[in-house]
Amino acid sequence: MSEGRVEALYSRLKEMTVNFGIRPGDRLNEVALARELDASRTPLREALNRLVAEQLIEFRPGKGFFCRDLNARTIYDLYELREAVECAAVRRSCERATDAQIAHLKDQLYSTGLSYVGKTIREVTDNDEAFHIGVAELSGNAEFVHQLRQINERIRFIRWVDMAARVMGTKGEHKKIMQAIEARDADAAATLMRQHIVKRMDQIVAAVKEGYSSIYVSGPEELFERRITAKGA
Repeated sequence: MSEGRVEALYSRLKEMTVNFGIRPGDRLNEVALARELDASRTPLREALNRLVAEQLIEFRPGKGFFCRDLNARTIYDLYELREAVECAAVRRSCERATDAQIAHLKDQLYSTGLSYVGKTIREVTDNDEAFHIGVAELSGNAEFVHQLRQINERIRFIRWVDMAARVMGTKGEHKKIMQAIEARDADAAATLMRQHIVKRMDQIVAAVKEGYSSIYVSGPEELFERRITAKGA
């Protein structure tokens, strides 16, 4: 079996599930997928099992593979986990990063993310994730980075919904976090990061409802290809 072929199938299927190109709760028809992706059953099954391990799809014995649901409780739990990881990471970043590394983060990832007018929700969210990953990388802890990447994949659709509603506020919060990192104020950086990330359950429930509306009514592409105007999304 070609490892490259499995990797290609895995990447394509991940994109479909993260973006809800397959709708929440829908059964994945392996025969139809094999035909669509021009794949044989063995590499396709291996790619699907990798996504099960990452909790992007579910396997139900005797029934098959299913796209994960947009479950408010699970998403809330993931935001709590994200809060714990990122607050710990930004503390370590303040303590461990060199001045040159902090300057690179500011010049390459922070500054790029400040520009959002005319960009799509997908582009703005990509820049936002890159900044947060960059902060985690400054910590020198590869597990922080690995965990954050996996969390991001599982909450990305909700982050698109959130970004559409509060892009201007997000950029202001990034500015304060960057300033705290530059000052190496670990307490302030962690507090600001927590305030930036934290979500109440009612906010998650509202975002899930809007997410389902985007998926089933207008289609997910309408959300993440929407362009930001000067007044917001």
